[in-house]
Amino acid sequence: MSSKPRLFSGMQPSAESLHIGNYIGALLQWKELQNTHDAIFSIVDLHAITVAQEPAALRENTRRTAAQYIAAGIDPEVSTLFVQSHVAAHPQLAWILNTITGFGEASRMTQFKDKAAKQGTDAASVGLFAYPTLMAADILLYNAVAVPVGDDQKQHVELTRDLANRFNTRFGPTFAMPEPLILKQTARIYDLQNPTSKMSKSAESPAGVVWLLDEPSVTAKKIKSAVTDAGREVVYDVAEKPGVSNLLTVFSVLSGRPIESLESEYAGRGYGDFKKDLADVVVETFAPIRTRALELLADPAELDRVLAGNADRAAEIADATLATVYDRVGLLPRR
Repeated sequence: MSSKPRLFSGMQPSAESLHIGNYIGALLQWKELQNTHDAIFSIVDLHAITVAQEPAALRENTRRTAAQYIAAGIDPEVSTLFVQSHVAAHPQLAWILNTITGFGEASRMTQFKDKAAKQGTDAASVGLFAYPTLMAADILLYNAVAVPVGDDQKQHVELTRDLANRFNTRFGPTFAMPEPLILKQTARIYDLQNPTSKMSKSAESPAGVVWLLDEPSVTAKKIKSAVTDAGREVVYDVAEKPGVSNLLTVFSVLSGRPIESLESEYAGRGYGDFKKDLADVVVETFAPIRTRALELLADPAELDRVLAGNADRAAEIADATLATVYDRVGLLPRR
């Protein structure tokens, strides 16, 4: 058993490709965290089906997401990288947690309220409503003490802590208390065509999103066509220059250079040189990731073998936790 603190995080397979925001906001930091933590990462396909999915596309997107995790540096020999639905304990524990979750506290979850407001409550599924308890099960099954999340998911980790404490109080010490590990300032990357909106897989314009699996020429064109701001100064000012500030963040993270250094280099040079050089940096970063991901996808049997082995490792931990939970709540063991 590892002496490192346990960490859990997951990402939905909701598109054919991950984007630069996923890479900077999650994968780049997960790559570092796997060296300091006993890291468990999941492609959370059960969460994905809380909204309608085309079955063949979901299967393909799940493999593509896994391939991009690995290509971006998540090592399945170092971390445990698995598909959520391959470990049956996740929905099983979620049901137990549903029974100790108040309707009121579940209905106060911001993401559900936002989505229900857009879709209408009649269109929002019970699965979407119960999404936070499944997320809590994901975390608690592995007694994770660290959960890397963005600000928008912090509320779900707080609910997870409440449920863990409630269960432990009622049935005896069972779950570790997880702490949200808020990702760095660089976590939020904005749409290249609408730099006041977070980059999203459901963006209005494809030109606003840089995908990891884009052809290099397409990636370069998107960067060079990114919306900038009035004036020619390459300076970081979110209020006055959201477009340039967004591009400076990307440049800084991928190049490892402070934003102040970039501002000095491009002082008086305008946006053209800046965006051309940024395009080169992005292409240079993503080209090997794209190549490796496509190699993995070309051999789906081997990729499935890796995922199955990792799921077995995850299930060994999860099943032991679930057995303890079942015993604590008084469910009759199967003989």
